[in-house]
Amino acid sequence: MASVNPFDVSDSEEEAERRPNETVDTERSPSEGAPGPPSGSPFSPPADAEAPTLMLSSNRTSPSGEATSVSAAATSTMTGSAETRVSVDIIAAQLLRDQYILTALEFHTELLEAGRELPRLRDYFSNPGNFERQSGTPPAKDQGLGSGGPLNRAGSISTLDSLDFARYSDDGNRETDERVAESEVPSQERKNFKSSPEIQEPIRPLEKRALNFLVNEYLLKNEYKLSAITFSDENDDQDFELWDDVGLNIPKPPDLLQLYRNGGSVLCSPRDKVDASVGVVFGDLPGNCVSREPQKKPDLSQQQQSEVVQELEYQLSLLSNEKQSLVEQIKKLQRCFQTTHYFSPWLSPAFQQALLSFCRMCSDSRLGAEVSRIADSEESVMLMLGRCLPHIVPNVLLAKREELIPLILCTACLHPEPKERDQLLHILFNLIKRPDDEQRQMILTGCVAFARHVGPTRVEAELLPQCWEQINHKYPERRLLVAEACGALAPYLPKEIRSSLVLSMLQQMLTEDKADMVREAVVKSLGIIMGYIDDSDKYAQGCELMLLSLGDPSERVVNAVHQVFIPAFAAWTLELGNLHTALIPSLLARIEKLLTQGEHGLDEHKLHVFLSALQSLIPPLFAVVLQNAPFTSRAKLHEDIPAIEVTRFPRPASPLQDMAIIIGSRELLSSLLLLYDHQLEHEGTTGWESLLWVVNQLLPQLIEIVGRINVTSSTCVHEFSRFFWRLCRTFGKIFTNTKVKPQFQEILRLSEENVDASAGNGILTKATVPIYATGVLTCYNQEEDRKLLVGFLEDVMTTLSLSHASLDSLKASFVELGANPVYHELLLTVLWYGVVHTSALVRCTAARMFELLVKGVNETLVAQRVVPALITLSSDPEISVRIATIPAFGTIMETVTQKELLERVKMQLASFLEDPQYQDQHSLHIEIIRTFGRVGPNAEPRFRDDFVLPHLHKLALANNSQSVESKRIDIAIHLFEAYSALSCCFISEEVMINHFLPGLRCLHADMEQLSPEHEVILGSMIKECEIKVENRGITDAQGSISIASSLVGEDAKTKFLSKMGQLTTSGAMLANVFQRKK
Repeated sequence: MASVNPFDVSDSEEEAERRPNETVDTERSPSEGAPGPPSGSPFSPPADAEAPTLMLSSNRTSPSGEATSVSAAATSTMTGSAETRVSVDIIAAQLLRDQYILTALEFHTELLEAGRELPRLRDYFSNPGNFERQSGTPPAKDQGLGSGGPLNRAGSISTLDSLDFARYSDDGNRETDERVAESEVPSQERKNFKSSPEIQEPIRPLEKRALNFLVNEYLLKNEYKLSAITFSDENDDQDFELWDDVGLNIPKPPDLLQLYRNGGSVLCSPRDKVDASVGVVFGDLPGNCVSREPQKKPDLSQQQQSEVVQELEYQLSLLSNEKQSLVEQIKKLQRCFQTTHYFSPWLSPAFQQALLSFCRMCSDSRLGAEVSRIADSEESVMLMLGRCLPHIVPNVLLAKREELIPLILCTACLHPEPKERDQLLHILFNLIKRPDDEQRQMILTGCVAFARHVGPTRVEAELLPQCWEQINHKYPERRLLVAEACGALAPYLPKEIRSSLVLSMLQQMLTEDKADMVREAVVKSLGIIMGYIDDSDKYAQGCELMLLSLGDPSERVVNAVHQVFIPAFAAWTLELGNLHTALIPSLLARIEKLLTQGEHGLDEHKLHVFLSALQSLIPPLFAVVLQNAPFTSRAKLHEDIPAIEVTRFPRPASPLQDMAIIIGSRELLSSLLLLYDHQLEHEGTTGWESLLWVVNQLLPQLIEIVGRINVTSSTCVHEFSRFFWRLCRTFGKIFTNTKVKPQFQEILRLSEENVDASAGNGILTKATVPIYATGVLTCYNQEEDRKLLVGFLEDVMTTLSLSHASLDSLKASFVELGANPVYHELLLTVLWYGVVHTSALVRCTAARMFELLVKGVNETLVAQRVVPALITLSSDPEISVRIATIPAFGTIMETVTQKELLERVKMQLASFLEDPQYQDQHSLHIEIIRTFGRVGPNAEPRFRDDFVLPHLHKLALANNSQSVESKRIDIAIHLFEAYSALSCCFISEEVMINHFLPGLRCLHADMEQLSPEHEVILGSMIKECEIKVENRGITDAQGSISIASSLVGEDAKTKFLSKMGQLTTSGAMLANVFQRKK
């Protein structure tokens, strides 16, 4: 069904069908001009332009036959041609003059609909005095009334806004004698008279729909909801949600209250109207050509409306261009006028031009043209800068080019041409060949300002391509600028671009760029991207990037991962809710897989990567626990909340790992910590899912992993110790005492039955012991904590000793704790407990532990605590205890410089070597030789020359007469290792002749019978030593000689090294073979 046009008020369909054949066109005489600007104006249209005209059609009629009269009136103005054009103003004047008021009203309405208001009609219909009813008889024709007599109301009303509900009556058929002079009727009676329902004509369908809409709107606004529902049900053929459903092609009028207050009149905005008499060609409007009916807007299709809009836009652009051209012509004429104004009037223009040519001006070149054309608007300034900056930049010193950044950015922001903007941004990114840190910061600051000004769309279209172009630039500084720009621009990019293009660019640079500083910037920018990403599908890619960057060979890149990327990625997982459900479990699974695959050799680097990532996730994990606790909603900020202790949390690696920043503020964190401690201590963890996950899943899995790592790997022990230390310090003392320690203590049952000495796999021999001791028991340093640590180490030492189990776990604990001087006194206390223990096994273990502790302890403690304890043990009734003290004595000789201490140790070692009771102690001799080989190269030279080498000579000589072959070969092998280590030292000629060469010859004699392989090497060593001694007398060489460096000839070197490689010697000895005393 075709839409109804409320403005089509034809009386019948047959009449509407006849209208196309009733068109009468009139043309205005050229001599009649409509009011307009003077012809001399520079803005006046060309001389051959058509005057504003209107194609008049009799497609609207009135009951009184105005249309015929209008046609006659228009015909009377013809100038003789078959078709003439008449000004719309003349037509309006004729209609008003002949009192065709309704026809003039419809003419006025049509002009308003076309957006061209005629002042004559506007003024006439806006004057209420033109429509006041007069008493008495109607005036005659010659008095200005039309043939229709009184002003009867036609059945033609176009729009609601053409009605004046408060002023006019719709009674158009009253007889003349029923009229009453307005002055004789009181105002209230006049209002009653005009609004009386008996004198209104029947309501029309569109009027009814419009009023229904307004009434329903009134009921809803004033809370008459039931009435509104009932009213809506009674008018179920109408949609009260949409004004367009009414069918009127006008904007929605004000509500009933506004109509009532304004007397029903609705004023149109002046901006929506154009005077039809001011130089506008009516025929240019769409839908108003000669052979077409007036346009019915509700019947226009979408395509037709689009075509109309395009046509109007095209005409508008033409007019705008013409206007710009005319403005430029005016300015040119004004400049010419100003130029010639100061010349005498008798000078001809040619003479003036010739005279001015003697001024030395240059406007032919590019720069001359720019100088002679001064910008006089903001746009022209931008255009000028866009033209000039590409020529200015190359001529500015490199060190000062950053001064151009504001100019380039402002021009790029405001320039209207995309091509010029692209060129300017290209200049910005190529402004400096190799920008330093300060210059890069300036460029990035400008890029951020540009992004804030232009918005995400232009940042994507204009800035990102510049980054992409330089992603593989040959200079690392330029690639670094790209990496930093990706992070700086992340907040201003569309979210789709952040998680796709920018992420891919950074991933490419992370995997391909060879410069450490570029990859470091890439990691930081990736962290910023993770802070703004909202695509959960990118979680897997984020995990991959985290592990990839953690495995980077550069330490600065790895530090950036821990400081920026992991905290930002963890914050995103907090939002996703999968930090403790996905990220941490995946890392634990990788560690377990690594331990399973590494039974024959653990990849300690990968373990470090995964464990360091876990360690960086501890702060966000604790934030999850606090934010999902039962008491979170009760946290309040008070002024009396105590401040957080400085040592409450471990020192964060970056601000992003600071708990106060993660939570939001120190005050809120303090409030939550108070509630957290109270909850753990008094109310328990029931319903606290995040904390229960840590207690029931994370801790048991970690403890199980700890039991599987190699206890002799100091790196692994240290990594896990630091992890547990940070975990316990972050979660607090109450959590550590009530949740962590009980789980370890349940596993580490300190008894002999818990140590399987035969299998060697008891829990006390695993890494669980040193990690619990150094990672958990050292978290807090109060007296009770220290007592607990001392007791644990004493129990472990006792249990392992009595069980004849491996001491590796205890040694690992001493090494880890001994690295911190704070625990030296504590460890000495533990060892003294072993010194005075009743069991020789425990005393022997204590003696061996001194060797590990001596290197890190200051000489005062060595003199006051260590040496007395060792001397006590050296006189122990058990020979095994005495032998166990020898390595510790040797270590003292290696590290201590006090002569008194060295003499005491020398005397004790001499007693072991010279006392007859030890002559047949094979184990003691082996321990002394091993110790001499270990400490000799690093010991004080005098001690080595006067004590070590002479006693090695004696031991080698005595071994020649050893009757037990097994003991003889054992001594010989250890002597060979000791001499190999000492051969790298500088030895005086006297000692060389008296002790070193004789000792080598004794050892050579043993090796001839026992090990031919060793005998060859010893022969080479002896030969070279003899050559050196002989040459010394010839060359008067001064000082010491090095046996290892004296081996001459490639054959001898090759033979020596190959034989050394074939031998089975201890790692400790070979490590010292080529060391030199410094």
